Amino acid sequence: MQTTSPWWDRGVLIAMAVVLAVLPFAASGYVLYVVNLLMVFSVLALGMHLVIGETGQFALSHAAFFGIGIYTAGLINNQWQPPFVVSILAGALLAAALGWVIGLLALRMRDIYLALATFAFGEAMQWVFLNWEQVTNGSNGLQMKPAALGGLRLMNDLQAYPFVVAIAALMLWLTVALSRSRLGSSFRAVRESDVAAIAMGVNTRAVKVTAFVLSAAFAGVAGGMYTLFTSFIHPESLGFQTTILILTMVVVGGLGSVRGAVAGAIVFGLASELLRQAPSYQEIIYGGILMLFMMFLPKGMASLFAARKATRRAAPAGGAR
Repeated sequence: MQTTSPWWDRGVLIAMAVVLAVLPFAASGYVLYVVNLLMVFSVLALGMHLVIGETGQFALSHAAFFGIGIYTAGLINNQWQPPFVVSILAGALLAAALGWVIGLLALRMRDIYLALATFAFGEAMQWVFLNWEQVTNGSNGLQMKPAALGGLRLMNDLQAYPFVVAIAALMLWLTVALSRSRLGSSFRAVRESDVAAIAMGVNTRAVKVTAFVLSAAFAGVAGGMYTLFTSFIHPESLGFQTTILILTMVVVGGLGSVRGAVAGAIVFGLASELLRQAPSYQEIIYGGILMLFMMFLPKGMASLFAARKATRRAAPAGGAR
């Protein structure tokens, strides 16, 4: 399975690490901001991958958990200025707790009913962000103080960059480890068939709820990461459009593929930044790309990686003849 196959070629991984290490010394502040944003999108896509790609639960509440992570980390930081690790963990834990509640409520739902229920939760949370003015500052948005770690205050994208990249790398490692674990196998068994999974001894209820909790926690971490390099958040940016963007990343990247989720996050994260000045066209463009992929490349970009790998394996055999 794609999720358990070896990661990208070692050379590609080394090249990526070198680029990320050199970037702070060669790139402008704006480029570092975009890379920080891509790291956040990657963690969001990995979280959605766990619930949709791994377990096949079509949940549409990711932006809500992302917002919970942002507001929790931002408000704690504004009030007490603890080390940012504490703020991020608090946001992840609150998101995970709400993910557990939604996961329990969603146990009796499937497919379109689950999608509608989680969509409703996402809309309800955006309403909370907009209207709980005493806490979130409502439609005026929330101004956030610079995050801190010891005596260091993260005043710009350059100072936040190493921490954002390190957290993204940690979340990627956790995703790969989960995919290769017994829990990952249980996730995929549930995705293929509840009946078959139960016959194999899998506790499908616990597995589904666990997927929701982990997915929500990842989104909460992404929200906390966002506060490290952003000083302002408006609830309008935490609506259904953001969930659709993350869903597009995962589907176009390739459902069930870790590398596909990351690739989709990078491609569509860049696209969202390029289209920032034309927000009215974003949904049309994303929808069009999604339709084209569903028609001509239904397994997403991950199928291109798989095809390349198959070609490399076949080449020696062909040469032997």
